[in-house]
Amino acid sequence: MPSLGRLHLITDTRPGRDPLAVLRAALPVARAELVVQVRVEDDATDREAYELAGRVLALCAPYGATCLVNDRLHVALAVGAAGGHVGAEDLPVAAARRVLGPTAVLGATAREPGTATGAVAAGASYLGVGPCHATTTKIGLPDPIGPDGVRAVAGAVDVPVIAIGGVTVETVPALRAAGAYGVAVVGALSDSPDPARTTAAFVEALTC
Repeated sequence: MPSLGRLHLITDTRPGRDPLAVLRAALPVARAELVVQVRVEDDATDREAYELAGRVLALCAPYGATCLVNDRLHVALAVGAAGGHVGAEDLPVAAARRVLGPTAVLGATAREPGTATGAVAAGASYLGVGPCHATTTKIGLPDPIGPDGVRAVAGAVDVPVIAIGGVTVETVPALRAAGAYGVAVVGALSDSPDPARTTAAFVEALTC
């Protein structure tokens, strides 16, 4: 399995956003510490997801950054991504592992220890844990679990825990202290007036 970076950038494909511009700013700063999770809106076509993933993969390659595809595992396979990530409403982790094969990176979503240990037993390489804090980039999420929730999951598994949901540079130290290996962000970078500078602040907070 490729090494897993500590900063996960989830593509923001909401109207008016430019995920590739954000990625171009972040990559030279974060390099191999960056994992890009290609996520598209539910109404996006598979062709659109495939084309975006292909462009992301091409941008990531010179920097050694890892490219994953959220939810649409067939797109991950088709484009040659390092793996994928499945949420609570997507394929079960064991099924996703069969689709991707034994060596691919496979992330799974969890918010409590029981679900987390089950996902790891089924083949998850890492866990996306949250939402840690309130966020507006995705609707219909459960209540935030905070650093204490992250600590409970991190203490139950032996794979990297990636904290997600309303994460900012300022909240990274508490999440790292709670056992998070890294963090996943959407709005913190896509809403930033200077994504490169924000990326550098995240990398410093994650690796110091």
